[in-house]
Amino acid sequence: MDIGIGLPVLRPDPELSIADWARRAEARGFTTLGTTDRLVYDQYEPLMALAVAAGATSRIRLATTILLAPLRANHALFAKSAATLDRLSGGRLVLGLAPGAREDDYRAGGLPFRRRGTLFDALLETATAQWQEGDGIGPRPATPGGPPLLLGGFTEAALRRMVTHGRGWVAGAQGAESFRAHVPGVRQAWRAAGRTGAPRLVGTAHCALGPGAERRLRTSLERYYTSGTFTRKSIEAGLATPEAVAREVAAYAGAGCDELILFPHGGGPEQIDLLADAVGW
Repeated sequence: MDIGIGLPVLRPDPELSIADWARRAEARGFTTLGTTDRLVYDQYEPLMALAVAAGATSRIRLATTILLAPLRANHALFAKSAATLDRLSGGRLVLGLAPGAREDDYRAGGLPFRRRGTLFDALLETATAQWQEGDGIGPRPATPGGPPLLLGGFTEAALRRMVTHGRGWVAGAQGAESFRAHVPGVRQAWRAAGRTGAPRLVGTAHCALGPGAERRLRTSLERYYTSGTFTRKSIEAGLATPEAVAREVAAYAGAGCDELILFPHGGGPEQIDLLADAVGW
């Protein structure tokens, strides 16, 4: 199983360099740099953060896990931006996409929350056609047909988008057992659609290591998710010791996960080394 690491994009410390973080993560053997996405929150815009990371690295993948795709209302411009990043990074971009569930993000963006599914479908149709056919809009992505798409979510619509446009599925950070429970449905949808091979299955996990780790993790998740069942489940699934990280990595691997992306909360670049040590590198 591949193991990636998140960039420090949440409530970013201006003294913490995205470029330095990316170089260190690549040197320690992580396979992917991941980003999360919200509009109404203090965090870096995902594609811009990944562009900085791309310029500082040469091998590591660059992934949005996930990007709130319907908020990118100009679909042709979104496709152009993604193709540009894919071209400039040498084909390292992976787009994990989902509609999101927070109405305040859509209200701030001037977009109808209840039509986010329709907006998402339209974006996927426009972007994939533009990457494949061009329609006079460049650049062409380095990856033939466009960056690989991973679709997030557990609904019938999410699985439909995955089998129609995606290379695989990306799960929310709800723990390995939740991931395991959803894998059969994802694989069944893939087979039922007549897709060959197998979908790429990507998991995500929230973590923090070192002094005050549990407090940092809980505070960060409560701020980010604000309230509700998702917040509680995310906190319960959070990893705050090296032993917990090692156990969860093993559990995800046993559940058929192809890549697990670990998202550190708080701390500095030492989190990269602490996580690499925890997984046995």
